[in-house]
Amino acid sequence: MDKALIPEGVKRCPLPVFGIWLLVLLAFIGWGVYAGVAVLIQALHLTGLNDYFGFGLYITADLAIIALGAGAFFSGFLYYGLSRLFPALKELHKIINLAVIVGFVCYTGALAVLLLEVGQPLRAWFGYWHANVHSMLTEVIFCITCYAIVLVIEYVPIILSNRKLEAIRSARVFGHTLHDLMAIFALTGTFLSFFHQGSLGGVAGVLFARPFAYRTGFFIWPWTFFLFILSAIASGPAFTALVCRSMEAVTRKKLVDRSVYELIAKIVGTLLSIYIVLKIVDTVYWALFQSPQFGFNLGDYYRAPYGMWLLFVEIIVCGVLPTAALLYPRTRQSNIVMFLSFLLACVGVTINRFVMTIQAIAAPVMPFDKWEVYVPTVYEWAPIIAMIAYCALILSLSYRYLPLFPREKELNPTS
Repeated sequence: MDKALIPEGVKRCPLPVFGIWLLVLLAFIGWGVYAGVAVLIQALHLTGLNDYFGFGLYITADLAIIALGAGAFFSGFLYYGLSRLFPALKELHKIINLAVIVGFVCYTGALAVLLLEVGQPLRAWFGYWHANVHSMLTEVIFCITCYAIVLVIEYVPIILSNRKLEAIRSARVFGHTLHDLMAIFALTGTFLSFFHQGSLGGVAGVLFARPFAYRTGFFIWPWTFFLFILSAIASGPAFTALVCRSMEAVTRKKLVDRSVYELIAKIVGTLLSIYIVLKIVDTVYWALFQSPQFGFNLGDYYRAPYGMWLLFVEIIVCGVLPTAALLYPRTRQSNIVMFLSFLLACVGVTINRFVMTIQAIAAPVMPFDKWEVYVPTVYEWAPIIAMIAYCALILSLSYRYLPLFPREKELNPTS
């Protein structure tokens, strides 16, 4: 039965080996579910969250994984929206299925973890029925939900391409019809994602009482609105490329042409250069002009354990260095340098989401305040690890039973 589901002409690992791998992933998922149920039953006091830190590891992971999942909507936008103007972008066809699945697991996993942050999941529907029309989080809720639905729709034709399902005429016709309409869904997802990525940054940027996060801006949009969008579309394709490369390392197969990685490197390098320049400008203006108006110096925001090293790592190590490496053709030719640069870009956006939530709350804003330190408990780590295991589970099942990579047989003729 298992062999009948595997795409024709390719080789997969023996079923017992695959079964053991699935059991390991399910064990991590079970651990996370146990921790999550305990939090829902006994409340958030099991976590490191308190009256001071309303946002913690859950939100940091959610913001980071949503940013890294941007490879789905931005790759779809480039392929379906711009490939006619720029034919070189048609190369993304070789990795677009993987980008959709990466986006699917990122968004569905983030929504699952977000239930724990709500505290009272029985009231989670209040955000839809009793929406606060004055909050950007309302727009975020609706956009993320709608885009998750779009990703499900984009995932369906990939599932229906399974050799057994495709043998069913009605399923084959339905899948091909959805595939023909995919440009509409991809561009709709682009519209939804651009807004919620920006609004997540806007939430931090309008916090007037938190000078670390607050920014001026353009009309009603703080600068963080645009910086969050740029960082997401720069790191998202890099994360997709890292996932693909990891799958190649595990399977010991070549899944896409190197030209695809080369194209992604150019895209990421260009977008990251724009982002990091604007990020530096924003940081300099914030540190030298805006913060002093609130009575704060740059050093007031960076104290142990959230020292100045975070700013250096985010901007220089995870920004300037990978940008230079990806834009310079000679260094881009090295696989080690290329994929290390992709990794640094992903780490950089994760640090950014961390400092805009945890560090923004930790920094005192009143003379009688003191620095606070947030330490997540195992009840927060377990669901996050479970989410990673869930992502690996869906990717593993998809790779084994679905034709994700159109040229796999050509690149591995012995398969």
